[in-house]
Amino acid sequence: MSEAGDAKGVFASAAKKVKMGKRVEKALKEKAAASSSQEATEEDANKAPEPYTCIGHFDADFTELCRRAGLPPTEIPPVVLRAKRPGTPPPPDPKAKDPTPPEEPVDVAEEEPKPKTYVTKEKYSYFKPNIQVEMEHEEKPATVTEIYIRGWKIDDMMVDIFRNCFPTIEKLNTINLWNVGLTDKTLRDLAAIFPQCPNLKNVSIEGNPIAEEPWACLIGDDSLIVNLSLRHNEITDRGASGIGAALSTVTTCNKNLISLNLSHNKFSDVGAEAVVKGLRMNRVLLCLSLASNKITDKGAVKFGELLSRFPLTHEEVVERRKLLSDKGSPDRGTGKSPPPSRRAESKDRPGSVRSGSHLDKGDKKRDKSSKKKDSKKDKDEGAKGGTKKDDKWKKGGSRSSIVGLNTSRHGSRASLVAETVNKTTKGKKTTSSKDKKGGAAPESESPDMVEAINPLLDSVESIDGQLWIPGNRSIINLNLSRNEIGEAGLKSLLLALQYQITLANLAPHPALKGLMRLSLGRNPIRADSEAYQKLQDLLLTRDPFYKPQAKSPDGEVQSLVG
Repeated sequence: MSEAGDAKGVFASAAKKVKMGKRVEKALKEKAAASSSQEATEEDANKAPEPYTCIGHFDADFTELCRRAGLPPTEIPPVVLRAKRPGTPPPPDPKAKDPTPPEEPVDVAEEEPKPKTYVTKEKYSYFKPNIQVEMEHEEKPATVTEIYIRGWKIDDMMVDIFRNCFPTIEKLNTINLWNVGLTDKTLRDLAAIFPQCPNLKNVSIEGNPIAEEPWACLIGDDSLIVNLSLRHNEITDRGASGIGAALSTVTTCNKNLISLNLSHNKFSDVGAEAVVKGLRMNRVLLCLSLASNKITDKGAVKFGELLSRFPLTHEEVVERRKLLSDKGSPDRGTGKSPPPSRRAESKDRPGSVRSGSHLDKGDKKRDKSSKKKDSKKDKDEGAKGGTKKDDKWKKGGSRSSIVGLNTSRHGSRASLVAETVNKTTKGKKTTSSKDKKGGAAPESESPDMVEAINPLLDSVESIDGQLWIPGNRSIINLNLSRNEIGEAGLKSLLLALQYQITLANLAPHPALKGLMRLSLGRNPIRADSEAYQKLQDLLLTRDPFYKPQAKSPDGEVQSLVG
């Protein structure tokens, strides 16, 4: 019995050891698996996530980039459709029969339906940050055209998000930022993003005063902005000076901006003069608003000089001679040295009357020689049976240019002299027997369009040793309302408008129409001012929508409007 008991005990202890061994092995396996999973999670945490590629859907891209930037879901600004005022229903047609049966009397006790002209929201939701968008088609998220951000701060992290998603929005054409707390750095970063947006044309940054005033970065050489609004930014003379230099200098010019709104700022005549200086060589800007600033008669006189005519500075005369030299010597751009005669001309004094007349004589000689060459080419092309189109500047007419107001040194009365210069274009399409037989294909032609002219190449007039050129006639809308302009500034603007009208009547330009609208409301000007009444009468005839009144056979005045 004792031996049987011992054998039984040995068997039980062996079974217990085997069981304990399995438990230990299982525990070791679980421990190894836990350690491996922990290492994997640590590696995943340390490993950088793959960069997100935007797909052009602003809502999805913006939300995903905010999530990857570490923003909690509750703090991500939602992308919502911009609210629109309900449209006016069309008036009922009295001739149409009403298919609806007469309305039955409604029980007063029944609850009236809620109106559909507004949408109720939860408390304080109006003050939560959001991004309002407008789309071409609301059901297509890739058709975002306009983005509005109002009343919340755009920091560096948000600018980085915009840097990734803005350029991928194909149809984005408008960005409106109001009171978003921009700084010098964030504004410059946004200005670097805008050229990457292929169709962005309209930018409005308002209610964002910045101490450094880096507004000129929005009007750089690579800027594609067409309409720019910078209202309520507390721009001083410092910021206006930068904007003026960005509009144009002697050698550079912004070629895309056509509308600039600088109203409700804080610059004076110094800033206005800087803007005027930037518009001397700019022939692209059409609309300019400087309303609600601190401009006085001094600034208005500068605008009068800009719109009528002004003398060239020394730097502008030097640049003009360089342009004329390059124009007369095609080999100059290839690195070849100009002929000795050109070198002699370039050494003359810039402001002397003699040098100016010498250049004019040289220009006339070149024009005569070019006319002879062009006439020979025309005859050759006519003999070959080729066809020739009209010049880009005219169709059936000649390109006209203004010599200017010739005024003697003794102050004699000014007289306007107009001259016409006929030019022909090169590289026109010609047909030959080879083309008819299927030989070389003819070169494609570009459509006729008016090319921008450098003001320095315009006709000049020599007065008292200075070269004068016609002023800026590309601006058609100028807003100077709510300033401090008095009678002296008003008279200067009136003379400028009269000068433009005289030039337009003698030699109309296909592109430069001159001032059509001038706003001077709420300035310290008397209502019975004679100059103000004359100015208003002239502007009335310049209005493109103006239709004069006609007299009936009975002698009564009949309006042609409408």
